[in-house]
Amino acid sequence: METVIGVQNLTNYAECSKAGGGGGVFGVGRSLRGSGSARSSERIHVRNRVPLSRVDGLRLTSSSSALKLATTPSRTSSAAGTDRYSVRCETGTKVKVSVRLDHQVQFGEHHALMGSAECTGSWQRRVDMRWSDSGWIADLEANPGENLEFKFIIVAGDGQLIWENGPNRFLQVPSDSGAYEVVTQWDNTSEEVKLLGSSNGNGSAVHAQETEDKSGKQQGEVNGTARAEEDKGVPASSFVQEWQGREINFMRSNEHSREKSGKWDTTGLDGPAKILVEGDKNAANWWRKLEVARDLLTGDVGRSQRLESLINISVYLKWINTGQLQCYEDGGHHRPNRHAEISREIFREIERITAAKEFSPKESLVVRKIHPSLPAFKAEFTASVPLTRIRDIAHRNDIPHDLKQEIKHTIQNKLHRNAGPEDLVATEAMLARVTQTPGQYSGAFVEQLQIFYRELKDFFNAGSLTEQLEGLRASLDEQQSSVLDTFLNNKTSLDQTSSGGQASDLLIGALHSLTGLRAVLVKGLESGLRNDASDESIAMRQKWRLSEIGLEDYAFVLLSRYINELESAGGAKPLIDEAKSQKVTSWNHPLGVVVLGVRQLGLSGWQQKECLAIENELSAWQEAGIQAREGPQEDIKSWALRIKATLDRTRRLAESYTDSLLQLFPERAEKLGKAFGIPENSVRTFTEAEIRASVVFQISKLCSLLLKAVRDVSGSEGWDALMPGIATGTLVEVDRIVPGSIPSSSKGPVILLVKEADGDEEVKAAGENVMGVILQHELPHLSHLGVRARQEKVVFVTCDAEDKVSDLRKLIGKSVKLEASSEGASVSQFDGKQQSTENKKTSSAPVPEPKVQSSKVKKSPKGAVLELTGSDVEKAGAKAAACGELAKLAEISKKVTSEQGVPATFLVPQGLVIPFGAMDDAIERSGLTKEFQSLVEKTQTAKVEDGELDGICNKLRELVGSVRPEAKVLDTLKKSFSPDSKLIVRSSANVEDLAGMSGAGLYESIPNVNPASDPENFGKAVAEVWASLYTRRAVLSRRIAGVPQKEAAMAVLVQELISPDLSFVLHTVSPIDKDKNVVQAEIASGLGETLASGTRGSPWRLAANKFTGGVKTLAFANFSEELIVRAGEKTADGKMVKQVADYSTKALSVDDSYRKQIGQYLATIGFFLEQKFGTPQDVEGCIVGKNIYIVQARPQP
Repeated sequence: METVIGVQNLTNYAECSKAGGGGGVFGVGRSLRGSGSARSSERIHVRNRVPLSRVDGLRLTSSSSALKLATTPSRTSSAAGTDRYSVRCETGTKVKVSVRLDHQVQFGEHHALMGSAECTGSWQRRVDMRWSDSGWIADLEANPGENLEFKFIIVAGDGQLIWENGPNRFLQVPSDSGAYEVVTQWDNTSEEVKLLGSSNGNGSAVHAQETEDKSGKQQGEVNGTARAEEDKGVPASSFVQEWQGREINFMRSNEHSREKSGKWDTTGLDGPAKILVEGDKNAANWWRKLEVARDLLTGDVGRSQRLESLINISVYLKWINTGQLQCYEDGGHHRPNRHAEISREIFREIERITAAKEFSPKESLVVRKIHPSLPAFKAEFTASVPLTRIRDIAHRNDIPHDLKQEIKHTIQNKLHRNAGPEDLVATEAMLARVTQTPGQYSGAFVEQLQIFYRELKDFFNAGSLTEQLEGLRASLDEQQSSVLDTFLNNKTSLDQTSSGGQASDLLIGALHSLTGLRAVLVKGLESGLRNDASDESIAMRQKWRLSEIGLEDYAFVLLSRYINELESAGGAKPLIDEAKSQKVTSWNHPLGVVVLGVRQLGLSGWQQKECLAIENELSAWQEAGIQAREGPQEDIKSWALRIKATLDRTRRLAESYTDSLLQLFPERAEKLGKAFGIPENSVRTFTEAEIRASVVFQISKLCSLLLKAVRDVSGSEGWDALMPGIATGTLVEVDRIVPGSIPSSSKGPVILLVKEADGDEEVKAAGENVMGVILQHELPHLSHLGVRARQEKVVFVTCDAEDKVSDLRKLIGKSVKLEASSEGASVSQFDGKQQSTENKKTSSAPVPEPKVQSSKVKKSPKGAVLELTGSDVEKAGAKAAACGELAKLAEISKKVTSEQGVPATFLVPQGLVIPFGAMDDAIERSGLTKEFQSLVEKTQTAKVEDGELDGICNKLRELVGSVRPEAKVLDTLKKSFSPDSKLIVRSSANVEDLAGMSGAGLYESIPNVNPASDPENFGKAVAEVWASLYTRRAVLSRRIAGVPQKEAAMAVLVQELISPDLSFVLHTVSPIDKDKNVVQAEIASGLGETLASGTRGSPWRLAANKFTGGVKTLAFANFSEELIVRAGEKTADGKMVKQVADYSTKALSVDDSYRKQIGQYLATIGFFLEQKFGTPQDVEGCIVGKNIYIVQARPQP
């Protein structure tokens, strides 16, 4: 019986253990069980490659080296009936394409190609080309209509790969069967691809296939050495496909070299890396290298620097298994059981680490990469004399003497003296050789060699996924076995089906049942390894681990095949067309596949709560579909914007995974590779290979395709203008907007292409010559950074479309024109001749703005605390004064309604003010006045570039942060608030909330404090607000505004802390198009810090008409987390709690009428405040139940 897994009942990632083949989020109602025994090989690893240009949807930057990836490689399963990767894509009618490359290589080298489709290796396995008189040839059998994306490679004699320069090549395979030929030139990747031949099946491709190799050598042999022949009947294992070590020489006497060569340079190394390098110097063979890894892992350094040790060990073992770190004989004699025993010790330690409470997601990510590099240690491999079949094979009487000698000396004796990864490579090459010509050798001999080969693959854990899974049967109960059978049957059906509609359903069924099987294994592994576990139990646990990891690998295969099917069916276009006709049935499959892709990440332990929230949202939006509420166009747009929000969130999840890999591996791999002398290309691309091999790669690719469709449906092109206008200047790419980020060579006006912003930046602080900013991800319009951009009059847009960002990068270093409006934005190359009145101003030298006048300061008596309603600007700052005014207006608002009858009622939290002068009094009381004044004076002229300003600001903040408000102040506050109340201390400086200087986000607010329950923590919070007057950002902001540093003063507003359901920022005039009839509100769940700080993600964005009551939804929220003060906590400890937000449960996302109601309320309140203050307002507030609180109002920039 098959059980459908719905997302809603997946409360734990191991709870989908009863998954079947259909149903769920896809609506595939029929059984997808199949029959037959053909199963493909799916245990895939990625061969290191040179970095290309980019990966769709993934931000790839690293401190040690920038990894720029270009293509969208995919891993796909092999042809039916084989356990290998072949040049043929799938069964069924094929198009024969002979690809010919006209290029010469050096002696000992040959050409290969690699590409996106199965017939080009799925970016995981190179397709070797053969030499002919007319050039290098690869004979491919592709699916009709398939899009091939590929590149040529030179394979050097030492196994290194040299990729041709330029972008990837693209070839559209004809839709009819036949034979064609393509002629190409090395490095000319932009050349027009012309298909020669016809559709009658007798074209040039057939001729090319029959062309003899005039060199007299088989392509599988290079310089007399043997290479496994994939197309000669021997399945090339993924283990051997990855091999980059020495070629295997068949020898008839003991010619194995004992002369160890290598490099062990520990210069600049310390900790785990140094231990590995020094240990490896004395570890020639494999078991000694395993010992080096074990000793590090279980030693003091390994336990004190656990993550660092795990990372270095994973890289070290990977390079050993791929032959990049070579193993040599050292004269010792240890059978493979020694290796198995060491592997078991490493495995036990890793299991101990995995079970620890402090085991982190990053450690989980690394550990999953160690397991496949360990040999097996089940009973037959820990026996005193394991793997003896090869001895019998080497002494058979039905094979030639020379062959017996080669088997004995190349495999048998070597394996039993010093086993190493090269032994599996040798065995596979030997098997390929003896099966090349059917009938040449005894059938019984070949059968025994094949059995031994399977045994050896089992020892190296190099078997296919199917072989791994079958090895689990003895440990499964009846229900678990049923789940296994469902998956294998679905997989078999899929392997026997070519592309098309049925294949798409089968792919989804296989992916669905795979997810259920993974959940079974994850659940079974949750319990941890008992200290008294038997060797048999430990060995079986290793099989479960490897099978679970192998299923994740195969999920990559299925996702890749599904994306290929989707692209073959037209990609985004059919989805766009259907959505515009108000039908979204065709979206169910791709969105459902995203759900299952995300679930793979959750099962791997990566941000499980985030994964679950994304699944719930996508499932909810699928179920809801397009609802007829606001009119056809608005209904379609709302549906698209809701889908977009969650897909953007999914892509951020993928980026977080990628970012973690980039934090963990590149720098360590670079140091370790340099120490060992690993080829620079392999080192540089180590992390790229890991990223390309991960499920997250395919999730990102699918999200990119769907986002393209969603943008089209919603009428967006990926641009969003925060500050409209026209700007010209040189396009410069920077990581962040910080001082010193612009190259010193960029003297004139610049447009910044910015990779990331967190909302704390000052645009002009990066340079007075910044005329415009293009940020490569979304940002709330009303965030602090958005407000500052408008105040500084810098054209500011965001662009989250990868294709447009890629186009922008082509313009880096060139003069461009940025044009932004409420409708979108455009960037074009600019020759400087055609200037409008607007851009003449922006492209010339910056025009100084009039200096901002700080408000006057009148210091209150020592120990004074002011009532909120009695505060004024001179004693308490503009913010506190405005809050006092708001408190008065709150009473009036109860009597006001709009023409539509919507009330303007709002509340204001109770509060008091610690006025100007209290900070100076505290500093004087501590005897620090002279030092304080000296430091403040230095901030006026301190340089930014050499860190001088940073040093002074740090000293100032430390000084001010060390003082405390006097006891009289605390006593007054204690009497005014309940001991159980939770308060927030907020800045109210004389240099913020002014008409020409909002100071948005410059100064601190500390929530969840109380002077009665924790006076020290409260006093510290007040001092932190005072000290925030002297952050580098604040000092630079005052410099830009022309405010002398000594004039800055800080009062502190103390108010009740509201624990809101929602927080909002409201501009009473639309900030982008300046429509005075429309307010724009941005809303976030929980406390408002998420909204204002520039946290990655988007808020709910509503535009509401003040007079008609009309409300438009411009964006749906997708912030991953919400900030809250934990309900029921009695202690006011200054802490906030982050929790994952699930928007499928949020009324603003699911209830159109509630969204309209909130928009109308905010429009009415905003218009009321605008009228009372006499100018457009920038308003902050929150919503608790049915009540709206206003906590701040200042002039809108």
